[in-house]
Amino acid sequence: MTGRASTQSIDKAASRRSWRIAETLSKSFSYASAGVIYATATQRNFRIHLGMGTLAFVLGAMLHVSLLEMAVIGLAVALVLAFELINTALEATVDLIVGEQYHRLAEIAKDCAAGAVLVVSFASLVVATCILLPPLWHLLAAKLLLV
Repeated sequence: MTGRASTQSIDKAASRRSWRIAETLSKSFSYASAGVIYATATQRNFRIHLGMGTLAFVLGAMLHVSLLEMAVIGLAVALVLAFELINTALEATVDLIVGEQYHRLAEIAKDCAAGAVLVVSFASLVVATCILLPPLWHLLAAKLLLV
């Protein structure tokens, strides 16, 4: 986690509701959206992955890759973002449990969660490279030959 969640910054009314199960589907989506908004606002790496995913989509559209290839890119991006959200949740939970104390197992949990994000990020990069590099190379080669 790039920043520690401050207990003072959490709304007291929200903390009283945090243990409840969502009564409606719209509340479930509201809580899920709050998590994505929180990660976007507070997690630098989430914003980086969001930007890189957007770049992959824009590049895919500009290169006219197939719908199937765009779907694969979309799944890869979604997987990275989902792992970032899980990493953020795990880090917040570990921080809640251990507080300001150091514990080797807390460090291992955080490092392994971050490692999972790293693994899926590299896999996503390989997917995007395999899909986007050939048409990009073809486009660049055609432009260079015309010059």
